[in-house]
Amino acid sequence: MSAADWYAHKSLGEGLYWIQEKFFESSNRANIWLLRGSHQDVVIDTGLGLRSLPDYINAKGLLGEDPQRKNPLLAIATHAHFDHSGGLHQFQQVGVHSAEVDALANGDNFETVTWLSDREIVQAPWPGWRARQYRVNAVQPTHILQEGDVINLGDRQLTVLHMPGHSRGSICLHDGDNKILFSGDVVYDGAMIDWLPTSRVSDYISSCERLVGLVDSEQVDHVMPGHYHTFGAKRLHRIASEYIDRAGTCPARFSTFAWKTLAGLALRASNTSRVCS
Repeated sequence: MSAADWYAHKSLGEGLYWIQEKFFESSNRANIWLLRGSHQDVVIDTGLGLRSLPDYINAKGLLGEDPQRKNPLLAIATHAHFDHSGGLHQFQQVGVHSAEVDALANGDNFETVTWLSDREIVQAPWPGWRARQYRVNAVQPTHILQEGDVINLGDRQLTVLHMPGHSRGSICLHDGDNKILFSGDVVYDGAMIDWLPTSRVSDYISSCERLVGLVDSEQVDHVMPGHYHTFGAKRLHRIASEYIDRAGTCPARFSTFAWKTLAGLALRASNTSRVCS
C-alpha cells in the first residue's frame, strides 16, 4: 500500500491541515496536524509511521508550490507515545520535550506505550504485516523542547506549554495570536488517561488547572486535540474542570493505581515478547 492510500487529509483553512491514518481504526488513532508558516512548516504528531508521512504530504502538495524556499519540515511530538511518535524517524527535524528525549533516542517501547493489535489495522500496509512486528523506531530529536520555547513559523508562532500528567513530557502548542491550542493527549473530548506507567495524577490536575486558566483569560478559542474531534473554549473548560473534580477523590485514585499496575505489567510482557520474537 502506498502512502497516498494510507492517509487522508482535510484542509481547515489558513494553512492548517488535518491528516489521519485511514486504516488504523482504534481509539488510539491520533490526529496529525500540519501547520504551514511563511518560513517554517510544522507537523504536530506523526501517527504510527507505517507508511511515509513526508511522501504523502509532498505527493498531495500540502506544503505549497515551492517548499524548498523554507526550512526542512519540523515534526513535533506532543508526547512520546507510539500513536503520536511512530513516524518521527521519517523526518530530518524532530522536536519533543526534554523529559522524553531518551525514550525516543533509545527506542524505548515501554515508555512509548507501544501496544498495537492486528484488529486495529483493518488493511495491512504491506503483505504479511503483523502487529507483533511493530515497534517505534529510535530517533534522535534535533529540537529539545522546554516550557516557554517559541517555535517561529515566520507569520505565526507556537509556544510550548509543558503539561505533564498523561505522560511526563506531554506538551501543548499554543498559537496565541489565533487562540488555537494543539493539545495532544493533555486534553481531548474523551476519557482522559492518567493510569499509564509514566502518568501522574497530581501533575494532571495541575495541567488541567492551567487549561482552565487559559480559558478564563480568553487565550483559547479552538482546541486541536490528539484524538477525536475539535472543540471550543467552553468544552475545554468543562472537560478540564470535571477532571479536577473527579481525579482527587479516593475511588478515582484507587482505580488509577489498579489500572496503572495492570498496564505496566501488560506493557512489559508485550514488549518483552516483541524483542524475543
